[in-house]
Amino acid sequence: MLRERAARNPQQPAVTLVSGFTDISGTVRNRAELDLHSRRTGSWLRERFSPGDRALLLYSPGIEFTTAFSACVYAGMIAVPAPLPGRYRHERRRLAAIARDAGVRVVLTQSGDLADVEKWVAEEGIVGAVCHTTDTGEGDPEAWTAPEVSPDTLALLQYTSGSTGDPKGVMVTHGNLVANVERMVATFRNDGDTVYGGWIPLYHDMGLIGLMLPGLLSGSGYVQMDPMSFLRRPYHWLRMLDACDVGFTAAPDFGYELCVRRVTDEQLATLDLSRVKLADGSEPVRADVVTAFTERFAAAGLRPEALIPVYGLAEATLLASGTTGRPPLRTAVDEAALENRELRPATGTEPSRVLVGCGAPSGSDVLIVDPDTGRALPEGHVGEIWLSGPCVTAGYWENEHVTEATFRARTDDDRGPFLRTGDLGGLLDDDLYITGRSKDVLVLHGRNLHPSDIEYELRSQHEELEGLHGSVFMVGDGDGADIAPAVVAVHEIRAHWGAERLGRIAVDMKQTVAREFGVPVAAVALVRPGGVRRTTSGKVQRAAMRALYLAGELDTLHLGEDPLLTAALAEHRRVSGR
Repeated sequence: MLRERAARNPQQPAVTLVSGFTDISGTVRNRAELDLHSRRTGSWLRERFSPGDRALLLYSPGIEFTTAFSACVYAGMIAVPAPLPGRYRHERRRLAAIARDAGVRVVLTQSGDLADVEKWVAEEGIVGAVCHTTDTGEGDPEAWTAPEVSPDTLALLQYTSGSTGDPKGVMVTHGNLVANVERMVATFRNDGDTVYGGWIPLYHDMGLIGLMLPGLLSGSGYVQMDPMSFLRRPYHWLRMLDACDVGFTAAPDFGYELCVRRVTDEQLATLDLSRVKLADGSEPVRADVVTAFTERFAAAGLRPEALIPVYGLAEATLLASGTTGRPPLRTAVDEAALENRELRPATGTEPSRVLVGCGAPSGSDVLIVDPDTGRALPEGHVGEIWLSGPCVTAGYWENEHVTEATFRARTDDDRGPFLRTGDLGGLLDDDLYITGRSKDVLVLHGRNLHPSDIEYELRSQHEELEGLHGSVFMVGDGDGADIAPAVVAVHEIRAHWGAERLGRIAVDMKQTVAREFGVPVAAVALVRPGGVRRTTSGKVQRAAMRALYLAGELDTLHLGEDPLLTAALAEHRRVSGR
């Protein structure tokens, strides 16, 4: 498909890197140039490696990643996109674990990143893989020959974010990619004239599969900007959408919240957002963020239906549900019923919680299933979301046991196979509502509470926590040493607050949770910015934070802990040798 598009429209921009806003045109590689560079690197790869070998892709933001990914396709190799080695030890170790798990034969990068990549390879002892730069012109494009590829051929290993467990390589086939691109085009009503663009890193599935590939395979190209440019000035993203005539973009919910908070009235007055559609996903979609963004940017021409809440995951290639052509659907549900796993619209008198509908299932069969019994649940009930269809991927790389449990689930009446997503949600009027992550749910006194709700409430009510990250989890069950079930809140905070003020903030945080959720918090740990572990897509790694807390390995600015919990943890660490 890439070569076909290049032959049909060789001068059309394939990928554009926007690096500044005085000259919005940026660096451009047209379709003919992309094909030439991809054949050159693809030829180099074919001479040295076999179809099905794995190539690790490590790139700073730029047009070279697109060439490297295309070259892997041209060579019949399996691309393994990942972030560059970070400055933190756990990031570098995680990357090494990916390289070893995938058994990579070659690390593709560019000249500007080569020194850092080679240093990481040496430090982590990555053996059996060579480093190669794709921007130095090696390879003969005329010597390239096409590999044999079928819909079942693996195209990439998309390593999961690991928000509740160790990262696993999702096996994505060529057929999965084509099916998901077709699903996105139909769901969002895009066409061949749609320009895609965004700031999401291309090692993340939302950037690679949600934006870059549709732009190359079905649209009028892809426009990329450096994620750090967005994080420093969110206005840059919106300016890019306007100036580059981008018709479709996507971002996690926090990106829209950042725009609301940091785009000034003067910047707003310069924007025209009347032509763009924006998908909101990758993390829980918040009703107040949806409302604030659509209302704030209506002055820039943003249409009420332009913001599209979606649900997706790597194991389903990307998109699983979404509906366009209508304003986001916000539904107030009975809070007590929700804690009992029911989706019941509120009547207006009882405590309620507003959920955002993530649209109708898009090209998938969706079942809501009791995760304990395997019984399919009717509309209006909350259970685990199970999926089937052409976008469900082939499983986890060299992990047959987990693949069997996750991808081949059957209901109690023997329907299947289904993908178990691990996410909780329900259907109301054929719209999918996401309520949480099954492994993260806090079960306390028969109630089911979602940590993301508590984390959001803490940020909302304490200005000292605004713009920072938190992690709420439970300890006790299965931890031994007579640790009673208890809720723990870890939150980032800036280090300039004095010890007395930090102590007051911790007490206030406990009172907020008790008042808003009726739940006692046994410990509040305040850590420096960056101290809360997150995935490459920004999801909080609650399991990792829980493990650090239990091991006593959190680097805290302040720790307010109930004495009974402190004693139980001390015994737990003594017994476990920590």
